[in-house]
Amino acid sequence: MEKIRFDYNLALRFVKQGNIDSWAERIAFCHEMLHAGTGPGSECRGWLDWPISISADEVGQIKAAASRIRQEAQAFLVVGIGGSYLGTRAAIEMLTHSFRNELPPDRRQGPRIYFAGYQLSSAHISHLLEVIDGPQISLNVISKSGTTTEPALIFGLLKAFMEEKYGPDEARRRIFATTDKERGLLRELADREGYTAFTIPDDIGGRYSVLTPVGLLPMAVAGIDIEEVLKGARAAAQDLQDPRLMENPCYQYAAVRNILYGQGYSIELLAAYEPGMHYLGEWFKQLFGESEGKSCQGIFPAAVSFTTDLHSLGQYIQEGPRNLFETVLRVKKASTKVQIDWDTAPPYLKGHTLDFVNQKALEGALLAHSEGGVPCLQIEIPEISPYYFGYLVYFFMKACAISGYLAGVNPFDQPGVEAYKRHMQDLLK
Repeated sequence: MEKIRFDYNLALRFVKQGNIDSWAERIAFCHEMLHAGTGPGSECRGWLDWPISISADEVGQIKAAASRIRQEAQAFLVVGIGGSYLGTRAAIEMLTHSFRNELPPDRRQGPRIYFAGYQLSSAHISHLLEVIDGPQISLNVISKSGTTTEPALIFGLLKAFMEEKYGPDEARRRIFATTDKERGLLRELADREGYTAFTIPDDIGGRYSVLTPVGLLPMAVAGIDIEEVLKGARAAAQDLQDPRLMENPCYQYAAVRNILYGQGYSIELLAAYEPGMHYLGEWFKQLFGESEGKSCQGIFPAAVSFTTDLHSLGQYIQEGPRNLFETVLRVKKASTKVQIDWDTAPPYLKGHTLDFVNQKALEGALLAHSEGGVPCLQIEIPEISPYYFGYLVYFFMKACAISGYLAGVNPFDQPGVEAYKRHMQDLLK
């Protein structure tokens, strides 16, 4: 299988190769901290070996639960916030049909999937209740503690809805919990009610949990081959364990982004040219934002969808303040081909595909932005597939951990998030 590639050639106008090479010792030191567990947050490194250590039995249990949901439910609700849903949503939107929920059942081959519990909008939950009033439903609530306000409130509402629809016994059978192994309110509720439950490992934090049952169960319900996802992540774990900077593209990415930050480039734009990768950008924002934004420092992670945002933010990127750099996700092989052969198409495009035009837009934007003073990095993905999704999220998680250590912060905690929760609870009480 091809590997995911990192290309920083268009950034060499801004970062000299010798400067990158000089970070080799720092990278090796951070690699040792991460792998030996001597760095801050070492108790949260379970994701490093998870793709290898997850048992075939656990994968089988996840697939069995997903099979039951697919047979019984016409709509599947995923209740969670932050790391409990962003990676999951990224996988489903990236790896399934762009209009999956609109397909007829025989083509969809599984229930429609809806996400809830990630905000507190009355309109949103009211509209969701209308949509799920008729079909047969199952629900997966995802929370390590069970006390986070948004998913806890919305799950309570949906639990009552299901109990009224099915009665308590059948509702219990249709509710699946993904939570802590032993502690927390959701674990207590799952044990008391007899929900089918899956465990979030103690040593894996929320934003690093997409390859655990947090993401694997909803992915399997959506028809995604989770064994291929794990296979890709295992390949990444093997490929990206070399401590030498110039032999490890993941570490090159971590080093270059930190060098750019030191030169005043404080915003990173993750750009994708496939709409299905929108939520991958949202997951990326949480992964790097919660991991690095500490002690009044850190690169601000943002995400854009091109070519759409070239017609809104393109002007700002091209001629605004020179405080941002761009990381482009480039998909080498399109999943489908649309031939340009209609009458109104420009003659010079006839015989080409829409993906050909999309690639030229990508190349043109890279050249324009680079010439305009924006350092541009590229991460090339051979194709959109479960294997490369697993590979890519592992690539980003490891790059994030190393990048946090390079910046001198604990990349596995999020003390600032607790501040808003504390104030909200005080105001509510």
